[in-house]
Amino acid sequence: MEFLCHHRDRSDSLALRMELLEEHWSSMDRFAQEMIARGPTLAEDGETPTGSVHILDLPDAATARAFAFDEPGYQAGVYRDVLLRRWRDLLGRTMGDFPGGPTEGDRFLVLGLGAGEAADLTVPAGRGDDLIAYGPLLSDDATAWLGTAALLRAPGPAAARALLTEDRYADIEVHPWQFGGRSQ
Repeated sequence: MEFLCHHRDRSDSLALRMELLEEHWSSMDRFAQEMIARGPTLAEDGETPTGSVHILDLPDAATARAFAFDEPGYQAGVYRDVLLRRWRDLLGRTMGDFPGGPTEGDRFLVLGLGAGEAADLTVPAGRGDDLIAYGPLLSDDATAWLGTAALLRAPGPAAARALLTEDRYADIEVHPWQFGGRSQ
């Protein structure tokens, strides 16, 4: 079962986030084999963290909840909220397989929160080389479409947003994002 987890930082929690960074990474190390993609969302300055995104293949919803809510930053109050949703990997690869590598171009998290009939259920034509992760957000039982989430390389936020069919979503969020994990 694939899940997308987006921890969103409180506006005043950067010092606490940095203090807990090693604990966060140690917690994430336990899930290294299950990671499809991971990394921080960033403020417009491209440097200040505003949250963390993790896309994982886990055995069940209980494991996903434990991943999201036992995380040291969550336990310490770093985050203002957590989005945890079932997700379906339409690319069939991890961020390590992305042909653009971890640093080429600007990267974004795009979250389309669904409204009405499902949309964007296939990989957009001609965008495969820019997509790091792509797939629908789903209900807990994976029977209902709740939106679409993507990690991608794009020349800017407007181009990233244009990945999704605008009128099919109640809201579309675009966050600067970068590859995450321990430095090798």
